[in-house]
Amino acid sequence: MTFFSPLNIGWLNGWIPIVFFYGVFFVLLRIVPKETVERLYDKTHWTNQQANLARIGLPFALVGIILVLFTPLKIGQPFFWFGLALFLLGLVGFVSSLHTFNITPLAEPVTDGLYNISRNPQWVAFALGIIGTSFMVGSWTVFLLFMVRVLMNHFRIMGEERALEIQYGDSYLEYKKSVPRYLLIF
Repeated sequence: MTFFSPLNIGWLNGWIPIVFFYGVFFVLLRIVPKETVERLYDKTHWTNQQANLARIGLPFALVGIILVLFTPLKIGQPFFWFGLALFLLGLVGFVSSLHTFNITPLAEPVTDGLYNISRNPQWVAFALGIIGTSFMVGSWTVFLLFMVRVLMNHFRIMGEERALEIQYGDSYLEYKKSVPRYLLIF
């Protein structure tokens, strides 16, 4: 891993996992019902502060993505394989949690599947995917940029949880008591 990897245009660059991950994401958004997509992006009960803080991570992620697009994959390096494992775990977790989210009736909070171990498995999986990508290209700079995005997502999650408390009341509050926000104790 280095802080400043040489940038170039190439076939074996970090664009491969980025395009694959976002390609899968966009295909999923196209095949799930419109109600599911609206439910995913509902910001009705967010505070202005939560929305503004969540936006801070976006430019960092964009710069990280641009760097990844022009950074060669470090195939053969141990950190590449570690990153690939994180990326694949994130991708599978993302697809699985989005499926569970999609099949849960709108009148109920989502509590099955990966939602049994995390109240936010889509975001945990997303974080694993982008962090894995930073290891695949072997860049601490990209890792740090993506970590800002991951940390700022916390404010997005706080807004989502506030909305879920309002929407589902006691059933969501009971769920919050038994399942950590991210994983294990968090």
